[in-house]
Amino acid sequence: MPAPVSSLRKTSLTAGILYLLTFVSIPTLALYDQIHAQNYILSSGSDTAVIIGNILELIVGFTCIGSAVALYPVLRKKNEGMALCLVSFRILEATTIFIGVMFLLTVVTLHQRSAGTEALVTSRTLVIMYDRIFLIGQSLMPAINDILLGILLYQSRLVPRSLSLIGIIGGPVLLAGDFLILFDFIGQRAPLIALTAVPVAVFELSLGVYLIVKGFKPTPDTQSK
Repeated sequence: MPAPVSSLRKTSLTAGILYLLTFVSIPTLALYDQIHAQNYILSSGSDTAVIIGNILELIVGFTCIGSAVALYPVLRKKNEGMALCLVSFRILEATTIFIGVMFLLTVVTLHQRSAGTEALVTSRTLVIMYDRIFLIGQSLMPAINDILLGILLYQSRLVPRSLSLIGIIGGPVLLAGDFLILFDFIGQRAPLIALTAVPVAVFELSLGVYLIVKGFKPTPDTQSK
């Protein structure tokens, strides 16, 4: 009969799966192409791609909260204040995602109701607001979260320190890209901006895989679990 799975192993599996689920929104980069068109609400095209993208983003929002809550009982043993900050920032990240979805669903509603040319300015404004809140919620906030998580994991040695360092280094790199956009030094969809997100993506993907495959490394705080 197989040995029972420890609560700590269940935590690592849950957190790992949730971190991997945050990548389901990657297709939205293509799914939202049509809604960025200047005359989207005047077109006769389907809204299916945008709605699918919204659903994927909602999944990411819930996994943001779930992953932080799953890790909190383990991380608070090292630094309760920072662990609580991570949960709070992940909730804030999820909130901005939900607000962004609301903006796009409003545009979809205008399109479905054939709002006409008088609603063009409103629809374009909502899409621009989505792009801006995306920058805050799905770029700037993850950068801060990964710095916090990287430091907590580095201090606790729950995962290899080399993995933790990717988050500690990747967060500031992504932040630099965000500030370049905020101060109009570069466009939000420029290839260089995509490159600044690579270290953070590598960190979160590697962390998810590691937690599923290996679980937390034994430490004085976890060996009794």
